[in-house]
Amino acid sequence: MAGESAVAQPVELRREKQLVCVEYPGAVRDVPRMLSTLGGEESISRVYADPSKRLELYFRPKDPYCHPVCANRFSTSSLLLRIRKKTSQRGVVGPRAQPKITFDMEILGVVSTIYKFQGMSDFQYLAMHTEPGGKHMSMYNKVLMLKPEKENFFQQNLPLFIPPPIFSRLDTPVDYYYRPETQHREGYNNPSTSGDNLIGLSRARRPHNAVFVNFEDEEVPAQPLEAAVHTWKRICTNPVDQKAEEELRNLFEIRPIWSRNAVKANLSIHPDKLKVLLPFMAYYMITGPWRSLWIRFGYDPRKDPAAKIYQVLDFRIRCGMKYGYTPGDMPVKAKRSTYHYSLPITVKKTSSQLANMHDLKQGLGPSGTANPRKSVSNKYKLKDSVYIFRGDTLPPYRQMFYQLCDLNVEELQMIVHRNDGTESLCTERDGWCLPKTGNELRNTMSLMIRQTLRSKRPALFSPTKADSEKEQLAYESGEDEEDDEEEEEDFKPSDGSENEMETEILDYV
Repeated sequence: MAGESAVAQPVELRREKQLVCVEYPGAVRDVPRMLSTLGGEESISRVYADPSKRLELYFRPKDPYCHPVCANRFSTSSLLLRIRKKTSQRGVVGPRAQPKITFDMEILGVVSTIYKFQGMSDFQYLAMHTEPGGKHMSMYNKVLMLKPEKENFFQQNLPLFIPPPIFSRLDTPVDYYYRPETQHREGYNNPSTSGDNLIGLSRARRPHNAVFVNFEDEEVPAQPLEAAVHTWKRICTNPVDQKAEEELRNLFEIRPIWSRNAVKANLSIHPDKLKVLLPFMAYYMITGPWRSLWIRFGYDPRKDPAAKIYQVLDFRIRCGMKYGYTPGDMPVKAKRSTYHYSLPITVKKTSSQLANMHDLKQGLGPSGTANPRKSVSNKYKLKDSVYIFRGDTLPPYRQMFYQLCDLNVEELQMIVHRNDGTESLCTERDGWCLPKTGNELRNTMSLMIRQTLRSKRPALFSPTKADSEKEQLAYESGEDEEDDEEEEEDFKPSDGSENEMETEILDYV
């Protein structure tokens, strides 16, 4: 074959077959065992469907305490070739004769995505205990519950074994660049710090000068703080800001109490500017029936029975065996998710863009005049579903804070107005409403949610599914089928909305 000229062989390119490559960090001798370390084909498919996920490899897939090594996802343009070498002895005569060798090449597909294990493996912590004599004792059969166990299993006398969920947040080596000690001018004194906030952000929060009022406070503020007035006047630099101020003033004239989401749904203003404008117009109630709401300066809802319709209702969509569907079946997303946290198994999310000068000027041209080419009338507005409840639609989140006047269902309004004209006492729990009005509203709203779900997803309430999952749901939830009535918890002022309130309060302290 040395004397023969090389001839190009045409190969058919199968573009319709897209492949995914995984650079496995090991010698593969058993394909099924290799796939099990990656979680199986189903797990690999889920990771591939989400570009923000990293592919996890568990060297001990049956060990729940095994920490994975993660692969990064890259785009590529490669081909997967299959080359066969064929040796033919036909027609070969003589001791020095060479067999005829041919190669067959086939392109199996195009590789568009590749996973590469570039990081270091995390520390591993085995479920073992070292006895005084130096002997190692395995505790897997004592700490892992592979089947339903009796009470004796949970009362075993075992060494303490509480491994951390993760040892290192990063799987790549990082160089630390320590900042040099700051040199201050002569006579500089360190600012006084509170012992309650020694660990926090690298810089202090910018105060927005909001006024916070508790339900027990005797008086309400009649005007904003001087700092709040000065800050807004300094930021209000164009006609768009002046228009937003006038629109918000009109909103508080229409009704004296608003939630921040309700304001966002009725006013188009940059969120950073709204943080400064709200403390200029209203004070913030921390506890009581108007908690987490903004109230017009000088207005005290505790002295006006008409303020009953502005009270807040903390409503959460109920999930569980009693209601026929689990959280995973709900077509309503949660406000917070564990996938938002930065962990080695997920790619770092792109941070939200900071406000730039164009956003803060809200469409103004270079000369400070309105730019007609780009309208921002609805740029920052939210949908009205973030604060209005309708009986035939699902809420956008599993936990919602509604004002009673925004419950657009006649049946709910009848419950609210049962004691109109006979209100005599404003309490911290029920405000001007009758006792347990909030519980009746939640029960009625939950029934409406269930009926809406039944119409949108009837498969969730099919008898076959309910019977097959009834026992499993009861075991997972730890609930008793016969216990249909929930005991009423002791009342705690403002309980149930701490996360939401803390998020909003931190924006204004």
